[in-house]
Amino acid sequence: MRKYILMTSASIALAMSSSVSAQQNSLAADAVAFGARPAAYSMDLSPDGSKVVYVGPVTGRASAVLVGDLKSGSATPILKSMADPEALAWCNFVSNERIACRYGGVFDDAGVLIGISRLISLNADGSDVKELGQRRSSYDARIRQYDGSIIDWLPGQGESVLMTRDFIPEEGKMDTNIIRKGDGLGVVKINARTLKNETIERPSRQAGDFLSDGQGKVRIMAVPERTPAGQVTGRVRYQYRAAGSRDWQILVDFQKDDFFPLAIDASRDSLYALKKLNGRLALYRIRLDGSMAAELVASNPKVDIDDVVRAGDGQKVIGYTFIEDRRRTVYFDPEYTSLASALSKALKRPMIEFLTTSTDGNKVLLLAENDSDPGRYYLFDKTTKSLGEVMPSRPALNGRPLASVKSISYPSGDGTQIPAYLTLPAGSSGKGLPAIVLPHGGPSARDEWGFDWLAQFLAARGYAVLQPNYRGSAGFGDSWLGENGFKAWRTSIGDVTAAARWLGNEGIANPGRVAIVGWSYGGYAALQAAATEPSLFKAVAAIAPVTDLGLLKDDYRHYTNYRYARDFIGSGPHVAEGSPLRQASRITVPVFLAHADRDQNVAIRHSRAMADALRGAGKPVELLEFKGLGHGLDDSGARAQMLLKIGQLLDRTIGH
Repeated sequence: MRKYILMTSASIALAMSSSVSAQQNSLAADAVAFGARPAAYSMDLSPDGSKVVYVGPVTGRASAVLVGDLKSGSATPILKSMADPEALAWCNFVSNERIACRYGGVFDDAGVLIGISRLISLNADGSDVKELGQRRSSYDARIRQYDGSIIDWLPGQGESVLMTRDFIPEEGKMDTNIIRKGDGLGVVKINARTLKNETIERPSRQAGDFLSDGQGKVRIMAVPERTPAGQVTGRVRYQYRAAGSRDWQILVDFQKDDFFPLAIDASRDSLYALKKLNGRLALYRIRLDGSMAAELVASNPKVDIDDVVRAGDGQKVIGYTFIEDRRRTVYFDPEYTSLASALSKALKRPMIEFLTTSTDGNKVLLLAENDSDPGRYYLFDKTTKSLGEVMPSRPALNGRPLASVKSISYPSGDGTQIPAYLTLPAGSSGKGLPAIVLPHGGPSARDEWGFDWLAQFLAARGYAVLQPNYRGSAGFGDSWLGENGFKAWRTSIGDVTAAARWLGNEGIANPGRVAIVGWSYGGYAALQAAATEPSLFKAVAAIAPVTDLGLLKDDYRHYTNYRYARDFIGSGPHVAEGSPLRQASRITVPVFLAHADRDQNVAIRHSRAMADALRGAGKPVELLEFKGLGHGLDDSGARAQMLLKIGQLLDRTIGH
């Protein structure tokens, strides 16, 4: 196997610091190694297959755009962001020598957190940086949150892309109304180097998004339903356009959570979309020729179909994905079926993700991973049948023994079998261990089999880790989702607490040495579980937790999705009964809280209020605040500091 191996100076320094720390303090070393952000985000292959571009960490929260030369094995940083507050999100090749990137950040506007994002283009050497969105105006600072998104990379069409644009009045032509005549969302074809552009779709105040066929034709328009006050309801109308026509026709009238367009395959003149079948999302292929003939492509009696797979930008759809016990991809294309199977066997990693291909389709960039390997990027050359490693995803973990993950199920209080993932420390007997219940965020999300840096950190510290897909989790259909994990919190939290009892009953855990750790809704579940069953857990760690459902509704009052959030959370006795802030006096064990002050998902006041309530009730609590970060704590140093605190709490309460 050929090795390209791109290694930046930052990743080398990180690997060295991790090994030095390991000799001095194993907990600190584990915190640094597992807290380190991945070495590459959103890697993309150049059209000729000679280079890759990706976003990688530098120090702390800072990031850089790096271009890797696959022939020399060198990676050169061409753009840097300090994430104060703007951070780099992703970069893709427009041509061999031109790149487009997105960056964004969260700003505090008189106490209201406002997220912004912008698109730029630059040369592969970092020169000639230009904004792709509409020219800035004095209206930007308070209203315009984003400038558009690229919906078609137009492969083979020079250096142009198709992008939505959020049109606003030019300087000196502002209207005093918030809804302004002649503005809205439109589509332009723009040259990423010269910025010369032409309007493809005139701006519309109704439009929420557009979908292209991958060959430069806009075929789908999404129209979100809004109240007279401008609030979105969560219902969307989808309109389509037949080939060669400029007229919009109704594809799906206003629906909520029942229809999701994924991709248009121009070769079939068809749309691939998810829609409900027997309470689960199934994949359909819908003709866009005026007949709207729909063909069922795939369904699963246990779980939702969740996405489609394309060979590359603008290329045909080659398969679809779903998750039962683990993520699986079914390919329509026999070439990719055999290639995925062969690569999986050769690399001894069952999870093969084809990321993109060169324009001629001969070079394929892929990510291979499994439960005990965070993943490695590879380049496969179809013509020479050669495979080369590009770089590891998490070099700081190279050489560390990582834990395997097992799919299990356990009974909840009413006998329902709850699917979950059990991670046992590498080399352990799997019996009589201190253990952690680790509920996922959401609540409308799910855990899946694979590498999880937080679970692996806990396993490295000697803890058994159980991650339940409690009722209220997404991906298992409407019945499992139920009313959601807030309205039906008793069911969801009951499934979480049942996980702790199962660990003890099976002899995996010492029943007196079980703690609970969670992030976002998982943090909410950790606190609420500790309040409802005070003697079950010996410690709680909650990262960015929701602590009060009434407070959560109020968090959204300044945003256009307030009505949707209000309806999702609901009203009634469950708001008070399901809020751990209001049950703080019932928690009897030490609590650790971590939260960032620019968290748009869950405001930091949730953790501050919880800490105050616990202190007022005489309970042991520690709150760690991070300045200038968001919900994901995308800062290697911050994550390491958080993991260190969690490790110290667990060592004191349930450790060896």
